[in-house]
Amino acid sequence: MTLFKQFFILFFILVMGQVNRSHAEIRLPFLISDGMVLQRNTAINVWGWSDTGEEIQIEFNAAKLTGSTGENGQWEFSLPAMKAGGPYQMRISSKTEHIEINDIWVGDVYLFSGQSNMETTMERVSPMFPDEFTNISNANIRYFDVPDAYSFTEVKSNLKGGKWLVLNQENIRSFAAVSYFFAKNLNEKYDVPIGMVNASVGGSPIQSWLREEDLKQFPKDYAEALHFQTRGVIEEIEKTDQEKMNFWRNELSAKDLGLKDPNLPWYSMDFEPKDWELMEKVDFWPLENNRPVNGVFWFRKEITLDFDPSTGATHPLLLGTLVDSDQAYVNGVLVGSTGYRYPPRRYSIPEGILKKGKNTLVIRIVNESGRGGFTAEKPYQLKIDDQVIDLSTSWQYKIGAKMPQSPSQTAVRFKPMGLYNAMIAPLHKLSLKGILWYQGESNAGQATIYEQQMASLIHGWREEWARPELPFLFVQLPNFMEVVDQPQESDWAEMREIQRKTLKIPHTGMAITIDVGEANDIHPLDKKSVGDRLALQAQEIIYGEQSGPFSGPLLENLNVKRNRLILKFSETGAGLTTSDGKTLTGFAIADELGAFTWIDAIHKKDKVIIKIKGAKNPTKLRYAWANNPQWANLINSIGLPASPFEVTLK
Repeated sequence: MTLFKQFFILFFILVMGQVNRSHAEIRLPFLISDGMVLQRNTAINVWGWSDTGEEIQIEFNAAKLTGSTGENGQWEFSLPAMKAGGPYQMRISSKTEHIEINDIWVGDVYLFSGQSNMETTMERVSPMFPDEFTNISNANIRYFDVPDAYSFTEVKSNLKGGKWLVLNQENIRSFAAVSYFFAKNLNEKYDVPIGMVNASVGGSPIQSWLREEDLKQFPKDYAEALHFQTRGVIEEIEKTDQEKMNFWRNELSAKDLGLKDPNLPWYSMDFEPKDWELMEKVDFWPLENNRPVNGVFWFRKEITLDFDPSTGATHPLLLGTLVDSDQAYVNGVLVGSTGYRYPPRRYSIPEGILKKGKNTLVIRIVNESGRGGFTAEKPYQLKIDDQVIDLSTSWQYKIGAKMPQSPSQTAVRFKPMGLYNAMIAPLHKLSLKGILWYQGESNAGQATIYEQQMASLIHGWREEWARPELPFLFVQLPNFMEVVDQPQESDWAEMREIQRKTLKIPHTGMAITIDVGEANDIHPLDKKSVGDRLALQAQEIIYGEQSGPFSGPLLENLNVKRNRLILKFSETGAGLTTSDGKTLTGFAIADELGAFTWIDAIHKKDKVIIKIKGAKNPTKLRYAWANNPQWANLINSIGLPASPFEVTLK
């Protein structure tokens, strides 16, 4: 290339660069995009960025406003309030370009946040609600999923990504289930467009959702947040953690007899198992010297078919949930794998793999810590045409490799304020109807400090939205873990009590879900009851409905009269009753040493009466105080369960 050509190319690049800089680019947040829902009956905020001093014009409905960007390049408009309706178009212009945003609706916008039960999708709960997936189409329901992100050094002004989805056959499976059922309920009742913005992250503790100002009340958490602001800390932690985990996994694979067998790998359909043990019914695998065995277990089962499976179809393989990760093989072919313990294993066997005669199903389960294996009482089935083959019994198994517990991993994204900065702060300019919160599992065992953290979160978020009365609805933890028949101490019960006490904060509401959990799954499928009960709370607190009840019974006050405790409840409807039609159960009383025993109780209208004659210096009364209090049966006249509680008698 000649010197002249080089000079000409360089000159061209410089000139074009100047031209490009002279034409300001209008930049919009991901929230301001096609298909969005804007809050009705309040000023509508629209914002974005361009070059400093750039003149920006916005046209929406009958409004037409003009303004200029500030020193930071940001512009913002406050449009007049509008009634519900749509679809509308918005036009945003500068001197050199214009942007059109289409299919905009005005209705009610809600923010959903918390951990995994708030982000559990309709795909996950589909077996319980198959009718929700047929002929579904509603342009008045929109969903925006905030991408997972964290930041410790910067309060973000925009999200990492995201787009608005309309409710239809294609999109419904990716909608979070609680928000879907909540929106569907309110849309049907009030015939108003509903916009859902979901900013949730599975496993996240409440600290990660607190802003920096509020974290200062919690010195330990604040110090940790500051530590993660230090340059290079996150990179070093992630590098070290990854190296340790890679070493553990490589060692596991190298030791695994099922992969290194000199004859055939154990997943091969031609492999002949010898000296394998029998698991008669699916369960966690056996302990060794009363300690869990970590590493790899291989499970194998033969299935004989006396017919040829139909062609042109896949065949569902349901393997419940497996702890922790797995690979499933049918006739030597990998048909599915999952990398961690919680998702249900719903695999599909491709056409042509199953055959008439003998078929082999092999599962390789890797357990990193604790006790691994099958979660009992989940569906273990193979569906072929109209037949359902039970897979819950008679598995041969053998250890492929024993390993020490896997190295712990630092969940950086869960550190204090990281999720708030990246996932909540960018939403503050969006006008909301209310906030919904489903979280607490990750903070069980820390209930005392959680009470203050919850209050700080509600106050802090309301302050950022400049709305001290912004409605805040939340979900009380459901029943979970093994049912016991004696009074017990319970971290989950303590958390439910703190959540109940949070109702003293004005303009808050709680959905009681003590009856819709699952003993063996921290992610229960019945998200419809959760969404519907949150919608009931919204009807009262947000929409001003008067005719309740809007909740399960809540303890209002307790009086002692002679040798009786008289408990008065609100939200009783036509009166208290029991879920099973039997005697009232679930109350326990503590003596002066703090030992709890069951105590009889009766219900009458909106009261529960307990005779304490004979109780030795009673100090506390509890109701439904357990991880999974299925024996607690107090409900109101519309069938909603009473909230668990604890009260001090002296």
